[in-house]
Amino acid sequence: MTLTSAGSYLFVIIYSCARRDHPLPGALRFGGLVLEFTLDTRRFEADLRRLEQRQMPQAIAEALTNAAKDVLEHVHGNMEVVFDRPVKFTKNAFMVWRAKPSNLVASVIERPSVGKNHYLKVQERGGPRPQTGFEKLLGSRLAYAGILRTVIPGDNAKLDEFGNWPYYGERNKALSVLQAQRDPLANETARSKKRAKGRASYFVPKHGLPPGIYRRKPRAARGAIEILAIFSDKVPVYQPRLGFFDGAQARFDEVIGPRLTQAIDKALATAR
Repeated sequence: MTLTSAGSYLFVIIYSCARRDHPLPGALRFGGLVLEFTLDTRRFEADLRRLEQRQMPQAIAEALTNAAKDVLEHVHGNMEVVFDRPVKFTKNAFMVWRAKPSNLVASVIERPSVGKNHYLKVQERGGPRPQTGFEKLLGSRLAYAGILRTVIPGDNAKLDEFGNWPYYGERNKALSVLQAQRDPLANETARSKKRAKGRASYFVPKHGLPPGIYRRKPRAARGAIEILAIFSDKVPVYQPRLGFFDGAQARFDEVIGPRLTQAIDKALATAR
């Protein structure tokens, strides 16, 4: 709904709602067999101008902001459909930029903290996925001679309830053992390695095995190993999936009317 088309809509609401308990002054005159009716609208027009100048910009800004929040909920609902158990980080990628009386525009935008290579961008437009921070870290820190483009969790990786290999726990231990932590002080030392004797160890094979991160079971016989992460030199290519714009206009058109009525009623109740 444009602001222009909203103008007549707002006037109808104001005219029907304003001064419900205070009728406009009128007059009835008798003359022969004729009834004449007049209405003094000066006070109403003054109240209307005052309402338009003081309350209406704030009411419209509030209605736009609440409608944008409704659209954001619609986007979150789409995420639940197209993604498998989207994590909080994914759903929090967008926010509402509030409308103001001086700027009657509300927006659903990416949070400032979202990077330019956030994975939702490629989920929206499709195409090759940029490397994640974890993939870049392994590519720069591991003693691995091959080309590392993508890291895929293996069947033996300990995944969280969302199906991801979380940075804490086992993945963090593997990075420490492999001397691949972002902070060198977090890497395993000779002393900590000695203390960890008998526990599971981690390694990247130089040859003979598919490239990846492996775990050797504690005190296991030679060859008792499990793959935790698979290295690939292929760049994953996505089809457009998110549908950020799908249904957004229809949802806005659906809620803006009730949101305007709600905001105007509030403005009328607080008008002085």
